[in-house]
Amino acid sequence: MNKFFLETNEVVLVIVDIQERLAAVMDDRKKVVDNCLHLIELSRLLDFPVILNEQYPKGLGPTVSEIKEALQPYEPLEKLTFSCCKGPSFMDRLSETGKKKVILSGMETHVCVLQTCIGLLDAGYTVHAVSDAICSRTKENYQAAIEFMRDAGAVITCTETVLFQLLEKAGTEEFKIISKRIK
Repeated sequence: MNKFFLETNEVVLVIVDIQERLAAVMDDRKKVVDNCLHLIELSRLLDFPVILNEQYPKGLGPTVSEIKEALQPYEPLEKLTFSCCKGPSFMDRLSETGKKKVILSGMETHVCVLQTCIGLLDAGYTVHAVSDAICSRTKENYQAAIEFMRDAGAVITCTETVLFQLLEKAGTEEFKIISKRIK
């Protein structure tokens, strides 16, 4: 049961390839970006790390401006591999956090997010794939990847579940800030 629980001191948020040219062709762009922004705000409030990744930024452009502005300093890890785990410095950066549970978001579900997910699982990490903070160009590809990740051992979750698992209780200042954001 431990894999289903999230504790602030155990988690890191990983954002995969939410870049201008890729996001432009996603029907769910706004929802995914908004939900990532909620997760980023929670990371700031509860002080857990975020690792931002970019796939071939020369071709796909930088991270979308909303996320770029929310993550200061802006320090993306560039990669050519589809899996972040096979990028030049991702696993080192992840290891440096000391966290073993990854909250996973990004684009595209069936390519970079999926390959990152299974790489993380293979490396012994627990993965919470945030279903409404990831997307693909087609619903079929998205659904196939969600099922694949679940079958591989990832926890499939949603933004509000992650937010409220980590907040743990109502009445705190952090709860009030997040509650206003998601209304």
